[in-house]
Formats: sequence, structure tokens, C-alpha cells
Amino acid sequence: MIRAYKFLMRPTVGQAIALGEMLRDHCSLYNGALQERRDAYRHISKTSIKYGMQSGQLKEIRAFDPERQGRWSFSSQQATLRRLDKAFAAFFRRIKSGDTPGYPRFRGVNWFDTVEFPKDGDGCRWDSTPHDPVTRVRFQGVGHVKVNQHRPVAGKVKTVSVKREGKHWYVVLTAGQAAPEPLPKTGSVAGIDVGTASFLTTSDGEHVANPRHGRRAAAKLAAAQQALTRFGRVRRDKRTANHHRAVQKVAALHRKVRRQRLDHAHKTALDLVRQHDFIAHEDLKIRNMVKAPAPKSDPDMPGSFLPNGAAAKAGLNRSISDAGWGVFLAILNAKAESAGREVMAVDPRNTSRRCPECGHTAKENRPTQEKFHCQSCGHQAHADTVGALNVLRAGLVRREAQPA
Repeated sequence: MIRAYKFLMRPTVGQAIALGEMLRDHCSLYNGALQERRDAYRHISKTSIKYGMQSGQLKEIRAFDPERQGRWSFSSQQATLRRLDKAFAAFFRRIKSGDTPGYPRFRGVNWFDTVEFPKDGDGCRWDSTPHDPVTRVRFQGVGHVKVNQHRPVAGKVKTVSVKREGKHWYVVLTAGQAAPEPLPKTGSVAGIDVGTASFLTTSDGEHVANPRHGRRAAAKLAAAQQALTRFGRVRRDKRTANHHRAVQKVAALHRKVRRQRLDHAHKTALDLVRQHDFIAHEDLKIRNMVKAPAPKSDPDMPGSFLPNGAAAKAGLNRSISDAGWGVFLAILNAKAESAGREVMAVDPRNTSRRCPECGHTAKENRPTQEKFHCQSCGHQAHADTVGALNVLRAGLVRREAQPA
């Protein structure tokens, strides 16, 4: 199995400048390759240029511009061209599936934050000074950079990436490992129902509170955004250090919320994986759930629109995004795989409207957000607990129906 590690780097001032130049030059290579593809398709009889053709031009590009392109690793530049090729492959795949994708776009210097080295030892070297008590990673054109390695790396390092987040620099490793030993069996199964009032509810009736990290930081973020808007009203070439500090403050607040959300998701998923052998959850289409409602034209007044609940839906969308269901479910699946647990997604339809006692399904069974009252047999319970119990039963039925 493949596991990723992310460590904070502590470059010197000169190394930080060199890392920034590396990102800038790879961004320039990415944009130049994108421009070549656009020009070839528009002006040369709709000719499509592939990765192999552009990779073959790298030697000439490096020889023509040795100061900017020739100083960096050849394999990392190939990885940047593959990154563009994957963007085009995803673009055409979405077209074939009937979606309306956006064409791959040019990247600004501040929006190109990652450079990948496909193989450890080719342009980079993890733990380049093994006899030094301080862990270092070496990059071609940069040198040996100190790394704050807070945990050991198990397995053989396969790829190394440089990532910039605000004013911080990180090294991201992927390492191949043998499958870990599964956790001891507990004999417990559970269904979970995610929500916005409670982050999740288990079929045992346990509620995990929703921390609402985004809502807690909303006031500070709004003030920081206002300051950024005030300093950003001048022309780009006239912006001052105050504008730069305002940008950094907004980025730092977003980064803090993201880390808090990830920390909560990791801890919650780990508790579930340790306690249960089988976990069922709803197969949610989160991207569809957070879409804005379509506008409704007023037939009596051309150019006007009828109320469509957009304001209320926007508030619900913010709550869903703040909960981070997608991130949590991805982490839960990854941890379950490592621990030898089983996770299964089931159809979410009517899970909170079906009575677990008699099976009666009706909208009236859920009169409020929290209350469940069956109109047929009179069973009463918390609506989220009922939903989690129905999810568990559907998961067990699906697991039994799967071929061995």
C-alpha cells in the first residue's frame, strides 16, 4: 500500500528564494506548454499535441534558457508536463460523459504551489544526510533543506513533492509499505448518519457534536476580508506591504480552519475504526447537495424572478461545507483499509423517514429536524438515530447479498 507523509521544511532565506524561483519556472513551463497546445489546435488544423511531443522538446528548452529551465531537475519538469496532460485528459473525459467542464487554464505564480519529483534520488534525495541528527531533503538547484520530521517514515520513499502553503514550505512523500496488521476484531457493527446539527450519529445512539470551525472563525475572517478589500482597491503594481500582510492573514485563517477540520475528521474516524468491524454510511452526492437552486422566472413580469429559497439554501450549503463530510468519509475509508475494517456506502433515500420497527415510510414520520414519530405504530426516537439504524440495516443486507 502507498502512504503519504507531509513534513514542514525550514529553509534558509536563500533556500526559500530558490524554492520560489523553482515554482515560478515550473509555472512558466506549464503555461508555455498550455499555450502551445492552444495554438496548435486553433491555427494548425485542430492538431492535438500530446505529452510525448512536449517532453521531447525539454532538452532544447533547457539549452535555450539555462538560467531558468536548465537549473532544475529534468524529471520534475516532465512531471509538470504530465500534470498538464492529466488536466486535458480529465477535460476530455468530462466532455464524453456529458458534463460542461472548463478548459484547462493558465496558472498564476501564486496559484502554482507544487512541484513533484517522480523518483527519490532523481533531482531530489530524502534524508540526504543520514549521519546528521537533523533530517534534510536535497533538491537540485536548492540544496540541503532542514525538515521538521515529526514521525518516522516507514517503507521505501517513491515520490517527493515540494508544496507551498502561504509562507510555509512542506515536503510531501509517498512511501510503499507492506499491508499493516489488521486490528483485533471487536464484533461490533455500526451505521452512521452525518448531519449539520450533529456531525454524525451512530446506530447506537451516540452523537458526535459538530464543531463548526468555519462558523466560529467567520467574524475574524470577515474582518480580514474587509481589510484585504480595502488594501486591494489600488492597481496591482501600486499595492503596498499592507496588502501583502492582509493576504497572508486571510490565508492563515483559512489554513487554520482547514487544519481544525482535518484534525476533527481524523480523530472521529479513528474512534469509529477502533470500535467497529463494519461501518455503513450514506452514499451522499455532496457536490449536488451544495448546488445553488435554479432561478425561477416570473411569467407575469418579464425580467423578474420568483422567490426560490436561495438565501436559505446558501446557509445550508455553508453548513454542509463547514462540516466537511467528503473529507471525513475519505479519511474513514483510508483508515478502515489500513485497519482491516469494512466500510460500505448505501442508498440514502428515506433512511430518516422509514420506521425501524414496522417499516412504514412517510414524510410525516419526521415532523421536526430531531423528532421521529411513526404515524403507523407510534414509535418515537431521535431522527438521526433512526437514520443511522436504517443505514446499518441496509449495509448489512448489501454485505450479505455480495458474492463471497
